[in-house]
Amino acid sequence: MAHKIFIDGAAGTTGLEIRQRLSSRSDLTLLELADSERKEAAARARVLNEADLVILCLPDDAAREAVSLIENPEVRVVDASTAHRTAPGWTYGFAELEKDSSEKIAASKRVSNPGCWATAFIALVRPLVRADLLPAEYPVAANGVSGYSGGGKSMIAEFENKDGPTYTETVVRGYAYTLAHKHLPEMTMHTGLSHPPVLAPSVGRFYRGMMVEVPLALWSLPGNPAPRDIRAVLEEAYAGAKLVDVASEGPVPVTLDAEALKGTNALRLHVFGNDKSGQVRLVALLDNLGKGAGGAAVQNLNIMLGLPETEGLV
Repeated sequence: MAHKIFIDGAAGTTGLEIRQRLSSRSDLTLLELADSERKEAAARARVLNEADLVILCLPDDAAREAVSLIENPEVRVVDASTAHRTAPGWTYGFAELEKDSSEKIAASKRVSNPGCWATAFIALVRPLVRADLLPAEYPVAANGVSGYSGGGKSMIAEFENKDGPTYTETVVRGYAYTLAHKHLPEMTMHTGLSHPPVLAPSVGRFYRGMMVEVPLALWSLPGNPAPRDIRAVLEEAYAGAKLVDVASEGPVPVTLDAEALKGTNALRLHVFGNDKSGQVRLVALLDNLGKGAGGAAVQNLNIMLGLPETEGLV
């Protein structure tokens, strides 16, 4: 029997991405509401409680409201908002985070889908903290650029609607200068850092794709680790992972393309080191709508329902 899935917020950017990944699958049945019912609490409550698994693609407050409408104890939830990423009782849906993360996701009724910036940052930093190469109290910084789809419909309109009042021709623009980016709480908690990292995010004039970098002065770390030590820890952490890989050593590229993994659900980690200077640049490449959002949600759905982890993913 096919599992019944309801995407609450299926008309949004992330919801559309998830629906695209699920719509052709014979092992799933997608439940839908008519347009006229989407804002009716009774109609939403009915379908929320009919589903085997619900994926929430909503603003934070609406996601919390949706969870409150679920009375059927058998309904499982994947929340793609930021509402529950550090909440007690919710499992963080990064399957590669720890050796037992997939088992915890499989056993959970409530899973929070990671943010795109958090996915890249945590993938690079958590193994180093866990291996005691990077002290929890170390002042970590990260920077990067994401495609404008990460800002949802309003930002897409800014970059695509030439006749609109907010249209912009900016090539790259920085943001989050309040140093209070919404992904910082999960980035801190799920790496094990004692303090939030300094995050310097940017958005570029391309639809999807993402590159996040964590530079480290290895000479300032206890034990003075070498670039090869950093690489070894990352390679061990993701050995056997289906969607995360560490790029092999080879000629150092002249450039890296933030769009390199667009249209995929993969996450690729690079280690660029200089033994003489005692420095490394750790770089994560992904699609902000793939492993950074919709792809991760489908991966979590598969794990929670006991299906092949990468079913419906490319």
